[in-house]
Amino acid sequence: MRVVICGGGVIGACTAYFLRCRGIDVTVVERTDVAAAASGKAGGFLARDWCAGTPLDALARRSFALHAQLPGEIAGDWGYRPMTAYSGFVASDGDTRRDAPSALGWLSDGVVITQRIGTTKTTAIVHPRKFTSAVMDASLALGAELRPGRVTGLVRDGDRARGVEVEGRVIAADAVVIAMGPWSVLAVQWMSLPAVYGQRSPSIVYDTASDVPADALFLEYEGDGGAVSIEVFPRADGSTHITALSDIAPLPLDPAAVMPDVDAIARLQGMSERLSPLFRPERIIAQQACFRPVTQDGLPLIGKVPHSEGLYVATGHNVWGILNAPATGEALAGLIADGATREVDLSPFDPARLIPLDPSLLQAR
Repeated sequence: MRVVICGGGVIGACTAYFLRCRGIDVTVVERTDVAAAASGKAGGFLARDWCAGTPLDALARRSFALHAQLPGEIAGDWGYRPMTAYSGFVASDGDTRRDAPSALGWLSDGVVITQRIGTTKTTAIVHPRKFTSAVMDASLALGAELRPGRVTGLVRDGDRARGVEVEGRVIAADAVVIAMGPWSVLAVQWMSLPAVYGQRSPSIVYDTASDVPADALFLEYEGDGGAVSIEVFPRADGSTHITALSDIAPLPLDPAAVMPDVDAIARLQGMSERLSPLFRPERIIAQQACFRPVTQDGLPLIGKVPHSEGLYVATGHNVWGILNAPATGEALAGLIADGATREVDLSPFDPARLIPLDPSLLQAR
């Protein structure tokens, strides 16, 4: 059996890995670079039970367990480490707590910690680019092939997929997986898929060495533009990823063309400097943005493409893409190889649950 995976992000890499573990021939097609988009620029935060009570719960729990398991199976260091998570807020001007020392000594006065919301048993982190690259490298070591190029069409025999066109050249296959993040929307030109939207998230990465402990923060910040949520993710490699101020913006056709909004980055930098004296301008490693794939109902699309044979999709994971990638890849590999999944029920994520997007609307995007 031969499978072509369109997309070299974390979902595509994990799907390739678990397919190769089953001995299935895999070719991954990527137009830019491995982990070029959100898979390389996300926070990398993992949570075991934060999706409890939702259709995502079983997927998240299985994937959290796989994240802990994979460092023993795959070569490389992507900074997997358990961590603690806290919620709180930044005291505004006039608040009596503005000058009070923070409960966490590395934070500035007035950063109020209200609750511990994750422990080293329930929350962890990886470096997303390093994780995605390591999983892709493991897939290649097992015999997968990575081909550069832009997918320009689907090869069909009636309703059955027989491969893809990559800039005019055909790659034959028995099954095709669309895993292009928000760019999966381009595939509606060739198949019946629900809408996938891109939500832009700016972020700043600081070199904080060993000065910041393994404490993830989820804070409310009161500013001139109203209250916003800011998230802080210290990584094992000595970098700290800070993000806030997500917005909706036009999705560039090329992932390499994604740029952060200058004003949003300036705001985020000011907020970061208010959080801790460790977040100084000279310690900035990157100012960036990525587009997270989201769907109409907030749940990912994972499974068979409606009205087609041999066609599969895996996208729309929103903020939980890095977390849920291993279980998504494992389940999709089972679905392709065996026609069913064992560890996770994919029915809540069936693409057929949503109305397909009209391809004529693509121009408007």
